[in-house]
Amino acid sequence: MLQTNYLTVRSPKIAQPVTFAICPDFHNGDFETLRPLLKGVDAILVVGDLVDRHSRRDNGYDNALRFLAEAPQIAPTFYSLGNHERMISGLPAYWPQVEASDVIVLDDQFVPFGGIVLGGLSSIRVGEDAPAMAAQLAQKQPFLRAMAVQEGFKLLMCHHPEYFVTAVQPWDIDLTIAGHAHGGQVRIGRQGLYAPGQGLLPRLTSGLYFGERLLVSRGVTNSVWAPRIHCACEIIILHLEGRADAPCD
Repeated sequence: MLQTNYLTVRSPKIAQPVTFAICPDFHNGDFETLRPLLKGVDAILVVGDLVDRHSRRDNGYDNALRFLAEAPQIAPTFYSLGNHERMISGLPAYWPQVEASDVIVLDDQFVPFGGIVLGGLSSIRVGEDAPAMAAQLAQKQPFLRAMAVQEGFKLLMCHHPEYFVTAVQPWDIDLTIAGHAHGGQVRIGRQGLYAPGQGLLPRLTSGLYFGERLLVSRGVTNSVWAPRIHCACEIIILHLEGRADAPCD
């Protein structure tokens, strides 16, 4: 089941309203179901894991290629890299097709869009080795510093919510959007059971955290490796506007 959830964020830094479709964790899923939900937005944000490295039925990116071809015809589409992009075995065949598409890849880069600064922080290239992870995240600090000093509202796509405290939180970045946790896969009330990168009883699985500076999506489809229970997939329609005197939804 795919839910459509709406969220409004307000800030005096936002010069003009802008609406995004937040689409992490597509995992080579069903674009036919997703496509009508993308209409009417100003841009589509693919926050990592467009492909599925665990897929056994195909190469893990056939449907991702359809997304790359059709999504930019609906609205400008921005793509930041997740762990599945780093680890899929078919990357040498897949990536040239990404580069040939009309999707804008933000690989530790930022661009102006709709009156805000939009950036993408890519997944690092190692697994759970803590020292190596810390060292590679430290190498991203020049990018984050450069983005943080830009004027206006800064919106960062970062597939891993667990990167936020270590790498992103110290910088003046207004909102970071993440996925990866799949809502905790199995939810009991508001608590997820397990998330990659966070382990059992993860903290960051769904919704807003850290004074509304981090937004974690449950993802638009499920990876093939584990089922979901009481944890529906979601597309978030995020609306940014500059009404500083009104409360956030």
